[in-house]
Order: sequence, then C-alpha cells, then structure tokens
Amino acid sequence: MIRFLVSILVFVINVVYRDRPIPRFYVLETVARVPYFSYLSVLHLYESLGLWRKADWLKVHFAESWNELHHLLIMESLGGDNAWIDRVLSRSAALVYYWIIVGIYVVNPRGAYHFMEMVEEHAYNTYNKYLIENEAELKAAPAPEIAVKYYRDGDLYMFDEFQTSRKPEERRPAVDNLYDVFVAIRDDEEEHVKTMVACQDPANRSINMSPHNAVPALSQDPTVAVVLTPSQKEEVTT
Repeated sequence: MIRFLVSILVFVINVVYRDRPIPRFYVLETVARVPYFSYLSVLHLYESLGLWRKADWLKVHFAESWNELHHLLIMESLGGDNAWIDRVLSRSAALVYYWIIVGIYVVNPRGAYHFMEMVEEHAYNTYNKYLIENEAELKAAPAPEIAVKYYRDGDLYMFDEFQTSRKPEERRPAVDNLYDVFVAIRDDEEEHVKTMVACQDPANRSINMSPHNAVPALSQDPTVAVVLTPSQKEEVTT
C-alpha cells in the first residue's frame, strides 16, 4: 500500500513533468509537506483526547512542514506555480494524500513515517540529478531572496529543529547562487530522511526528538537496523 502510494506520486512527478523541472519541484513540494500536516493533526487529536502527549514531536513535525513550505516558496519565486493546471493538480493531490496519511498514521504510524522516508529519498535523488545536469546554469543565476532569508538572514531556530541527527547551528548552507540553493534543498531532503528513519525506531518513542532539548541524542542501540541515507547509498555504490 505504502509503495503503491509513493509510486503514483513518483509517476506524476517523473513522467508528467519530465521536461518541466521547476513546475515538477513545485508539485513535489506542495505534496511533500502534506504528510507532516497529517502527523500534526493526529498528534493534536491524541493530545486533545488525553491519550498521548508528544509536544516535542509536534514541534519537529511543524519544523519539517516549515522547511517544506520554504522549498515551496522558492519554487514559486522561480515561476513553478505560473500554470493554473499545475496549481490545481498539486493541490488536489495534496488534499487526497492528506486524508490517506491521516488514516495510515492512526493505524500504522511507522508505515506513515516510512511513506515520507521514501518520498523524501525520491526528492533527494530528483534534486541531485537536477544539480548534476544543470550545474553551470544554476551557478550563473542569483539566489532568490526568500532562500537567502530562510537559510542565512532569518531566524534559523526552525531550520535547526527538523534536523534531529544534528546539533543546533551545526549546519549552515551557503546561498551565494541558485546552485547553492538547490544543494541546500537537496540536503534538507536527506535530513528529512534521517528524521523519518528515527521516527520509525521504537527505541525513540519515549524520548524527546527536538534537537534543542538537552536530552541525550536519538537511540544508538546497536541492535537497531542501520538505514542508509541517500548520500550514503551513493557513496557505497560509487
């Protein structure tokens, strides 16, 4: 079921938008932020019912949606939402996926996180391929103002918050040109993969996920299976 849902999204992004990279990224980012809304909705419901309070998980998932929002704003600044058909298609898909992930998260939280792990891994690979194929052109273009504000000049608390494998202020991307911006977005996707993997680990269910909390880092239990991130997989195969 999870793989089928991901395969539909991948088909639309890779086939329908094969020759339109910026609209493709716009659609990808519109849909990619929706599962985080689903997680937040269900966690809020559990807390409202007095069943499960995970305030730090809420903060991390909101930070993830905040990061994806800025990816979306960057794509909009590049003209990714200019065509009405792209706006309609992406928002319709987002609405459908929101309710699907809500249902999955209620009955199978690990499955819902695995869905997002695969989506973010696909996003990493998509951006990485685009960077390789368009390096010279991207380096000649300026960084959008929204990207500079998000990655360099703004309040970076939320930027640090979604990266549960890192300490706050550890990662500060360069934003000197459009190539740097796409590198930062690509690397954000890898950080999302790491966070989604951590959310699937039963050993982490009772700890604070927030990087800003003074609680020890995520579980380092050697019995937990190691899951390679996209860039690690790349290193292994090269």
